[in-house]
Amino acid sequence: MEKFKEFSKAPVKEREEAISKKWDEMDLLKRSVESREGAKPYVFFEGPPTANGHPGIHHVLARTLKDLNCRYYTMKGYQVKRKAGWDTHGLPVEIGVEKELGLESKQEIEEYGVEAFNKKCRESVFVYEKEWREMTRRMAYLVDMDHPYITLDNNYIESVWHILDKLNKDDMIYEGHKILPYCPRCGTGLASHEVALGYKMIKTRTVVARFKKKNTQNEYFLAWTTTPWTLPSNVALTVHADAEYVKVKQGESFYYLAEALVSKVLEGEYEIVEHMKGKDLEYQEYEQLLPFIEPDKKAFFVTTADYVTMEDGTGIVHTAPGFGEDDYNTGVRYGLPVLKPVDGEGKFTETPWKGIFVMDADPMVINYLDERGQIYRKQRMEHNYPHCWRCDTPLIYYANPSWYIEETKVKERLVSENQKVNWHPDYIGEKRFGNWLENIKDWALSRSRYWGTPLNIWCCEKCGHTESIGSRKELVEKAIEEIDESIDLHRPYVDDVHLECPHCHGKMTREKDVIDVWFDSGSMPFAQWHYPFEHKDDFDTLFPADFICEGVDQTRGWFHSLMAISVFMTGRAPYRNVLVNDLVLDKDGKKMSKSRGNTVNPFQMFDQYGADTLRFYLLYVSPPWQPTKFDEEGLREVESKFFRSIRNIYNFFSLYANTDEINPREFFVPIKERPEIDRWILSKYHHLIEQIEEDMKTYELSKIARNISDFVIEDFSNWYIRRNRRRFWAEKVDEDKKAVYNTTYELLVGLSKLIAPMTPFIAEELYQNLVGGESVHLESYPEVDETCFENALEEKMSLVQQIVTLGRAAREKAQIKVRQALQNIVIDGKYEEMIGDLTDLIIEELNLKEVLFKKDLSDFMNYSLKPNFPVAGPVLGKKIGLFGKILTQKKAKEFLERLEEGNLTLKLGDEDVEIQKDYVLSTITAKEGFDVEMSEGVFVVLNTQLTEDLIKEGYAREFISKIQQMRKQLNLNLADKIHIRYQGEEGLTSALEEWKEFIMAETLAVELNSGKTDKNQTDLNGKSICFEILLP
Repeated sequence: MEKFKEFSKAPVKEREEAISKKWDEMDLLKRSVESREGAKPYVFFEGPPTANGHPGIHHVLARTLKDLNCRYYTMKGYQVKRKAGWDTHGLPVEIGVEKELGLESKQEIEEYGVEAFNKKCRESVFVYEKEWREMTRRMAYLVDMDHPYITLDNNYIESVWHILDKLNKDDMIYEGHKILPYCPRCGTGLASHEVALGYKMIKTRTVVARFKKKNTQNEYFLAWTTTPWTLPSNVALTVHADAEYVKVKQGESFYYLAEALVSKVLEGEYEIVEHMKGKDLEYQEYEQLLPFIEPDKKAFFVTTADYVTMEDGTGIVHTAPGFGEDDYNTGVRYGLPVLKPVDGEGKFTETPWKGIFVMDADPMVINYLDERGQIYRKQRMEHNYPHCWRCDTPLIYYANPSWYIEETKVKERLVSENQKVNWHPDYIGEKRFGNWLENIKDWALSRSRYWGTPLNIWCCEKCGHTESIGSRKELVEKAIEEIDESIDLHRPYVDDVHLECPHCHGKMTREKDVIDVWFDSGSMPFAQWHYPFEHKDDFDTLFPADFICEGVDQTRGWFHSLMAISVFMTGRAPYRNVLVNDLVLDKDGKKMSKSRGNTVNPFQMFDQYGADTLRFYLLYVSPPWQPTKFDEEGLREVESKFFRSIRNIYNFFSLYANTDEINPREFFVPIKERPEIDRWILSKYHHLIEQIEEDMKTYELSKIARNISDFVIEDFSNWYIRRNRRRFWAEKVDEDKKAVYNTTYELLVGLSKLIAPMTPFIAEELYQNLVGGESVHLESYPEVDETCFENALEEKMSLVQQIVTLGRAAREKAQIKVRQALQNIVIDGKYEEMIGDLTDLIIEELNLKEVLFKKDLSDFMNYSLKPNFPVAGPVLGKKIGLFGKILTQKKAKEFLERLEEGNLTLKLGDEDVEIQKDYVLSTITAKEGFDVEMSEGVFVVLNTQLTEDLIKEGYAREFISKIQQMRKQLNLNLADKIHIRYQGEEGLTSALEEWKEFIMAETLAVELNSGKTDKNQTDLNGKSICFEILLP
């Protein structure tokens, strides 16, 4: 027969590369899609990374989760198309190019030339594409990298334009002059979902400023601000109409502030001289604090608004409509002027601080006010402040014209569609994302930048009419200039295309802005297929996604943009199931960063441990939605335990199958006719499949990894294979030997399929060695066979395993090796009926002479009782000492048994006291010559007394172990016969002579003689021996 191949002994990098080449040659992804032709589609959306940065360990985690799911559903019979994507636009790309070219402002970019700048951006986005492709291949992430969607592609942009055109024609896009979070470094506003990505703790100077009341000598309104740089733009003070305010005399001055905040604000003695409501202060006037800018409307009076709180500050809010959304809205209500002495780079254009970045000017503004006595108090404070997620610059809130999507119109639909999505973990969807949707604002769409999808709105220079374009064909038809559909839809090319106004025949010019990159990536369900220009007929098979998976940082990024655009377009959520993975941290729980020197290079991990080990470790160590603490020691442990166990099981099986020239595929012993231990492991295996199916529904991937690992290591390797070695060794190929071969083979083939989605390389190698088919990844996932379930047998074997574990623990505590035979173990008699027929197994595992079942184990134990002071002390008080004394007088075992049945009443002094179970601590120790171990209510008592006969047997078994080790070192075949010569201490020779036949049988020795030799000196349980092996 054809022999089973050995596992490759090449370094892991070479092993995995050889398998990758095989997959490349067969085009595994194409085959996995073609092999499921006509099957129900399972739709997966890949979130697009940017290829202008290195891939990291966090990308390995996210891609492992995606790959596992897609492979699993392919094996479950679905057709799973997997299209890669690249996010190629936006400020991260622009900033990288700016650094490369040494440009520091938008003005310098325009001087360099938008066409040349964008050409550099286009070139830069694929700098690391080769590295990304290599990582994808090395980790066996099966995704179509050869036909990806790319956001800079004309077809992609055309689909995005189609979406924007539809929104515009549905009156969902408008131009507004609103307060926007604005990045002065990047020179553009941000949408609210982007602001959430960049909060950082900063220290700032805050002031309580004195605004002098008009036409008074010494009366002041006190207003607190954390942004002193906005004080030159102050035009009003705002109070809460219904709150209580006071006029306070302090020294020679009078101050107005909220009554609730007086004690927090004022320093020293003061006297309240007048009470009033906030509405009583409305329209009272004050003098301009910093008279550098002349307003063009009435200003410097008190207004009212509901947003004023009594939690901090003074209850009077400094109001600058040019730099705050609430301030702006108040300004609109009261017709206030907007003083905005700040340019697009965040620098003052007027005031004594002209040309200085506003936040850098804070100390200068404070000093100016301080020198003029206009500050009541100042202090430093630490608070969370938004920064640009792209360049790390502090944001300012800035009144700026921008184009918006009126997302608030569909808020109710967004909320209701989100409630249909299965989020994992659910609190992300319900709380973090759901609550955010409840408070959604209109989407700030436009960006005053260069490298991005151009906003497809043209405006008439004459009458102001606006019009959107939804396709290249429409653009060609309406353009004044001679163009064709090959035009690059980027700036500056579309900037040079003009339309004729249908109303006044004036010239229409495109709005110069580009759009938010999140709109780009959120359009991918449509744009990746060039919808609706292509795939209009089969789009229902491509949307919505059954599954997406990205990091928690995408909650208000890609998850939001997908949801918003899909609801705009279809009224439906774009995804059914979302798996949200958390960060990868270092082993101490710290965020990885180059500055800390704690980053992990995934390629080094692939080279040293292999992709399988890295993938399995990342799945095993924690659930996806919890932070992963990456510890290389964990990789080593997974490699040495899980993967080594798989290889050892297969190597053991193939060695004996090849020796016996047995192919388990050529015969079949019906499962019901196989021994109990075979039926037990098969029952465990099918329950494992059942559990995996349930856990896959809820993405409990860590649980799956751990359950498979436990099955392989504990059940398959440490129990089944070890317990059945003698069946493999048997010379006669009877039904029993066939059964063990059938069972082991079936489990190994099944295991290759179970682990294929998680560890694709070793699964493939194992499968090829066993089956030799096209690929394990084209196979069907194992199905549950409920006829194999034997729950009572599993329970029975589980109890035996527990007893053996306790017995080993008792041996370890007594420091007695397993090879040293012991007389017996005593087990609670209530288990005799259940496991009485498996005592031979316990005897062999623990190297015993017998198993005893006793109804009363107290003969082997000492019990002692004492009060549980933390629990009983507060209840019994001074009686605790008497309680302790009475416990020492009780029959401990009997007393504990009565407590198990319910509370007892004891007389403590002259009072009857009810004693609860948790008032008592019990200690159980073994009597001399025994050791007691207990777990989950199961007791075992191990007899640790060594007789002379047991000691002799211990020498014999230890000697057998030394001989077997030497056989391995000499590379002897399983069937090779040997001669053994030994020379040992007095007492050792007689023991080995007594056990001679047993030793010879176990070591395949034809002779075992005592004679003179000085070779291979070693220790047998404290006695010295020399021995040598001779071949016949």
